[in-house]
Amino acid sequence: MGNWFTFAGALADKYGSTRVIIAGAIAYSIGLFGMSVAQSGFALQLTGGILSGLGVAFSAFTLAIAAMVRVVGPERRSLILGLGTAAGSFGQVVFSPLSQGFISTYGWHTALILLSVIVLLLIPFAICLPQGNPSADQKQATRQTLTEAIKEAFAHRGYVLLMAGFFVCGFHVAFITVHLPAYIKDLGLSPSIGAYSIALIGLMNIAGSFLSGMAGQKWSKKWGLAFIYSTRSIVIFLLIISPKTDLTMYLFAAAMGLLWLSTVPLTTGIVAQVFGVQYMATLFGIVFLSHQIGSFLGVWLGGRIYDQTGSYDGMWWAGIILGLLAALIHLPINEKPLARISEKIA
Repeated sequence: MGNWFTFAGALADKYGSTRVIIAGAIAYSIGLFGMSVAQSGFALQLTGGILSGLGVAFSAFTLAIAAMVRVVGPERRSLILGLGTAAGSFGQVVFSPLSQGFISTYGWHTALILLSVIVLLLIPFAICLPQGNPSADQKQATRQTLTEAIKEAFAHRGYVLLMAGFFVCGFHVAFITVHLPAYIKDLGLSPSIGAYSIALIGLMNIAGSFLSGMAGQKWSKKWGLAFIYSTRSIVIFLLIISPKTDLTMYLFAAAMGLLWLSTVPLTTGIVAQVFGVQYMATLFGIVFLSHQIGSFLGVWLGGRIYDQTGSYDGMWWAGIILGLLAALIHLPINEKPLARISEKIA
């Protein structure tokens, strides 16, 4: 699905985020409703896999963020990115228990129908998205084509390093999301501890994303990313050496939650700062593809290592090493805007 995030970003850059998000909301709604009435494996794959997957990609919060940053100046951009990411995290905190409540009360069939209706609320919100501020856009507008923008980005060492760093972010996030409950159960703790820990991660992520946006507004974004990735490694190391109690799991979840998606405002901020906002949705979509590849590897490798060794210890150590490497590779990134951006702003 990562490729569709990139394609959705390209469409948003060309036609506007509003149209793309509306199309995504419709596809997502149809996919959810189709899952509720699917009578075969093929129908389930078509609705729950293809349509819902396209819906998620074409209504991603990254498209809304791209629209938001186009109407604010650089002096507030990082803060807006933090707020946008925090809002997405808040939605996760609200809708996870709400969806479970629908299933418990009405059954999964009715729950899917209710969610398909709720998804359509994206349409009026998408219509309300800012359509652009000429005073901001004209300063950074160029005759550069999308192909030229992509070539320019890949020729920039900092962009490639951002992709590598975001790969590690996806590796961490997906592995912990999928395998932490099983890890906690293997420790002999109550399965409810795993559920509460995941919920706590989502809750603390709201604060972490907002604080990250604030920090990125005042200080170097690459140093902020280096701090986040290295701190993740420290938190994982402390988990490994600490007694495995309920409190340990909650403290780990709270700390990791603060670091969870706090990488997003800083990563997107560097992309917008260096390359401008004209093709931000596309350029960040490509970076996000790297995140999705890391997510796949984190989930798959976690299961593979556990099946072979009967333990998650190898994955935790891999997370530590990758976190430290991610911290190091962000340090050489040049955060200065490209010459054409500086000239336009001047």
